[in-house]
Parts: sequence; C-alpha cells; structure tokens
Amino acid sequence: MSMPSSSNQQLSHENDSWKKTMVLPPKDTRPQTEDVTATKGNEFEDYFLKRELLMGIFEAGFERPSPIQEEAIPIALTGRDILARAKNGTGKTAAFVIPTLEKINNKKSKIQALLLVPTRELALQTSQVCKNLGKHLGVQVMVTTGGTTLKDDIMRLSESVHIVVGTPGRILDLASKGVADFSEASTFVMDEADKLLSPEFTPIIDQLISFFPKDRQIMLFSATFPIIVKHFKEKYLVKPYEINLMDELTLRGVTQYYAYVEEKQKVHCLNTLFSKLQINQSIIFCNSTNRVELLAKKITELGYSCFYSHAKMLQSHRNRVFHDFRNGVCRNLVCSDLLTRGIDIQAVNVVINFDFPKNAETYLHRIGRSGRFGHLGLAINLITYEDRFNLYKIERELGTEIQPIPPVIDKRLYVAPSALEDSEGQADNYHFSNSNRGGRFRTQQPNGGGNSRSRIPDPLP
Repeated sequence: MSMPSSSNQQLSHENDSWKKTMVLPPKDTRPQTEDVTATKGNEFEDYFLKRELLMGIFEAGFERPSPIQEEAIPIALTGRDILARAKNGTGKTAAFVIPTLEKINNKKSKIQALLLVPTRELALQTSQVCKNLGKHLGVQVMVTTGGTTLKDDIMRLSESVHIVVGTPGRILDLASKGVADFSEASTFVMDEADKLLSPEFTPIIDQLISFFPKDRQIMLFSATFPIIVKHFKEKYLVKPYEINLMDELTLRGVTQYYAYVEEKQKVHCLNTLFSKLQINQSIIFCNSTNRVELLAKKITELGYSCFYSHAKMLQSHRNRVFHDFRNGVCRNLVCSDLLTRGIDIQAVNVVINFDFPKNAETYLHRIGRSGRFGHLGLAINLITYEDRFNLYKIERELGTEIQPIPPVIDKRLYVAPSALEDSEGQADNYHFSNSNRGGRFRTQQPNGGGNSRSRIPDPLP
C-alpha cells in the first residue's frame, strides 16, 4: 500500500490549520436520545461548506449533523424545495440556516433570503442563530417583527441586508410599501409552517410569495403538517423533497407525568415540586394571561425566583424577559402559549403544565420546551376533574401514555449526569399519589410543619 507523499501531508496540514484558530465551547457531555444521535455518520465538512461557515458551526458547539440536518442540508444546497417534518429540539433551525448562509453572496447588497416564523421570540432566536453561525461570513442579518417601530426597519433596510428574519404581518408591510425588496431573494423558509399556514396567516403568505422571483426555493419545516400544508404544497412547491423523521409524535427524551389535584391544591402542589425536584430551569404554563401574572406573584411569595411573559406585555418587556431567562438570570418562567413554538433554551429540564392545555398540538409544543436537542427532560401536568377527558384525548391522539406521578422521581430521567446530586442518606419527606388514575396528590411535611420559605398562598381564582 502506498504511503501519502510528504507534499500531500503538508497540504493536508495547511488545509486544517484554520481549525487551530477556532475558540470552541466546552464539550456538552449530557446524554442524548436517538432522535439526534441516530445519524448516518456524516460530518459538516462532507457538504463542502465555506470554511468561514464551518468555523461558525464548530464555534457554536455543533460537532456533527443531527438526523434532520443530514437529511435537509445537502438537498437544500441543491436549491430544491423541501417539506421537512421533524421533532422540536432536534436541530431544525440549523438545518435551514446553514444552507441559507452557504448560498448568500455577501458582495451583493440585496436581500437574498427570508426566514419566516410565527412569533417575535422565535424571530429573535432564529436571527441569533444566523448571526452566530455566520459570524465569519460578513453576512448582514436583520430581524423585524410587529411591536417595533417601522422607522427603524426602514433605516436598517437603507443599508445592506442579506437575510431577513421576521413575522408575517411586518414582512408583508415592508414588502408592500416597497421598503423590503425580495425580487432577488431566492430562498424562502417557513419555520413552524403549520402555524404559518393557519387561517390567520394564509392570506398574508399568499401575498408575500408574489414579491419573490418565480424560481425561488421554498423550504417548510414543522413538527406537524395538517391538511392545509398539502394545499400549499400543491399550489407553490415544485417536486418538493419530503423529509419525515416523525415516526412518533412525542419527544423521546421527555418523561411525562400527571398529578390529579383540585384547583385549590395546585399552588401547594407546585411548591412541593419546587422543593423536591432538581430543577435547572423550568417553564410553567398557564391558559390565560391573568393567571400567568397571578401565579408568578404567588411563586415569588413562596420565595422562588420567577419571571413571567405573555402576549399582552410590551414587546420590549417580553424581549428582556426572554433574554434574561435564556441567560440564566432566573430559574423559573411562567408564561402563556406565547413561548411554546420552537423556543430553544437548553437549560430547561422541567416543564410544568399548571393549567392543562386543550389540544394535543399545544401539549406537544409545550412539553417540547424541555428535552431540547435530545437531552432529557421532565413534563408534569396538574390535572383537575375537568381536565380528565382532555388527558385521555391527548394521550390517544399522540399515541402516548402520561403516567401517574410516582412516589419518587428518578433524577436520571431529567438531570444531566454532571449535575446529579449525591442523594444517598436523604430521606424523601414527600409522597406523590400512587398508580391509580383517580389518586390524589398529597404532600407530607416533616413533623407536620409548613414550608419553611413561606406560608402556602391561596389558590388562584
């Protein structure tokens, strides 16, 4: 067998020298589920990406492509339309951001791509992913959403912008006023496409597409594809490449439990969960903005750090809360369904449905806030008598079983090995209801005493 020549070795060494200049984040050693580990073994370098883009990918902590990235990136690079269905938290955003960045010509000061998302928070997060992965490319990324002044957007668009990330109403406003020019934008991505194609958005999307060139590439990404997506596909997509990594709808990495409670017991129950679970960060969902604020107040009275966010707050306040929570300023966040779609906060390992959702899709998106990118998470649902039929219906629709909460929850189900506390010798001074579905959730305080942090507040109205 012939040995490589010294000139080839020298060339290979020179070709790899750029890797030594990268500042890589610490390796993530948390266990991952097979949604992200069952790959074909591809490397990012297999896709012949620009070196500057590879640097951004590796410096962001990406090591190898996840299954959705393996499927989507090479096809997207060919310019073909894509219809991709994959679970939340498996690397969907990078699956379309990476090929979008690769195709941008930074010498051309025209908008070349639109990444459309349904919520303001997701727009901010997606633009940040673009900026992080493309930081060595000289690509200009602009984020625009409702709730901000149009004047700022007009000023920004007078300068060079290559990628626009935004929500439908604001983008249509800019396009129809002639402020944003999409006539040379060859890439149109819709993330959380099921939501973007719901009746409230469909007329906007139809108008938006008319501002794009005829030979544009359209990529749709979502966890669920209702029938309305089929109509859109038939109307606008050209022989789309279809990806379906959704053999099952629920997230493998999330262990789901329910606790059967009366409404007036919910805060008491939540207090017990806080004191006994090893929470890194938690998101607690309520079904109304009023209850979000009331619950946040009661959690604070109990002595726990807590933020809240809902749709009736000023956008600037919502942005600040999201930014600070993501940066670990606070351990718990109470919110409405505003934050369910695509929001990626790696540190969240527990999601609590203080109010149980009404439908399976909302449930799926809520519990998907834990167990991000294949890591482990815990979802706990507080179920009242009125919720019992919804519980059965959602289990049936998702083909899953939400288990009764056990007396002791194994920390290995939701805590990273490096963060597991040595709990030997610690007595469990609590007891959750046992295996029958009609069981109650009870707490037993040591020596019959109350919670040392504070009295248990009154139930929410």
